[in-house]
Amino acid sequence: MASDTLSTGIDHNTLPNVIGEARSVADGLPDLLVEASHVASSIIAGWHGRRRAGPGESFWQFRPFYMGEPAKRIDWRRSARDDHLYVREREWEAAHTVWLWSDLSPSMVFRSRLSEVSKRDRAIVLMLALADMLAETGERIGLTGLTRPFSDRRAAERIADALAHLSQPVALPDTTAVKRFADVVLVSDFLDPLEDIAAWLSKVASTGARGHLVQVLDPIEETFPFDGRIEFTDPERGLRLTAGRAETWREDYQNRLEAHRAEIRDMARRAGWTYVIHHTDRPASEPLLVLHSALSGAQDLLGQGGM
Repeated sequence: MASDTLSTGIDHNTLPNVIGEARSVADGLPDLLVEASHVASSIIAGWHGRRRAGPGESFWQFRPFYMGEPAKRIDWRRSARDDHLYVREREWEAAHTVWLWSDLSPSMVFRSRLSEVSKRDRAIVLMLALADMLAETGERIGLTGLTRPFSDRRAAERIADALAHLSQPVALPDTTAVKRFADVVLVSDFLDPLEDIAAWLSKVASTGARGHLVQVLDPIEETFPFDGRIEFTDPERGLRLTAGRAETWREDYQNRLEAHRAEIRDMARRAGWTYVIHHTDRPASEPLLVLHSALSGAQDLLGQGGM
């Protein structure tokens, strides 16, 4: 009978080395930042953001003065240039931030022969590319649990720098700073215990923030194309499990994965959040386009998947 090992490249003889994992993330960031920039550039022309007139501090545009408006709103310097009266409009600035996070836990390091990238690298690329796109339209961005919100055209670089100094990769980040009206984008494989995911989601939802979940999976995690004697390893705890005839596990495994995914989808639906599935053998632009639509409010994407 055939023998094989499903591995993530982590030394499973000991518990994952936190320092080593953090350095691994930092070492890959320059290349991932370049990739993210390319991905963002390929779709950024379609990103319109949420700029509109309203109370705020940033100048947006001049427009004609309308009869009945308070005279104090007239910009006399601009009006002096010709025979028309103009009002200086400022950009609407709600107390809004888009909080980003990608799961950097050991299970995300996995990459099979069916994909050219690991789940962790794809998650980072998605987060950095989204930061690039949001920064282009002046959105306030934050790395939840790690940075304060900021508005900067170099947002992706600032986030990459923060990740490079991350002391311990975690799956579900601290959300103490998340407030009402914020958006929270979490990119993960969501293979954590359902009770942990539910507790985190409930905590964020209770703030009044809106969430967007992107589940990143390697294609082999869907198809389970194993036959014969296979040794599986748990990247989180280093446990090993050997199947004498792996093909007999396929149906039960796929049913459990679908049940797990359905529960996460239902959690998102009940909270009014969006949810999308992305496989690492597919283009990174696909989930970014879904996030673009969800964040801009162009359509209701609740419960969609199938990337």
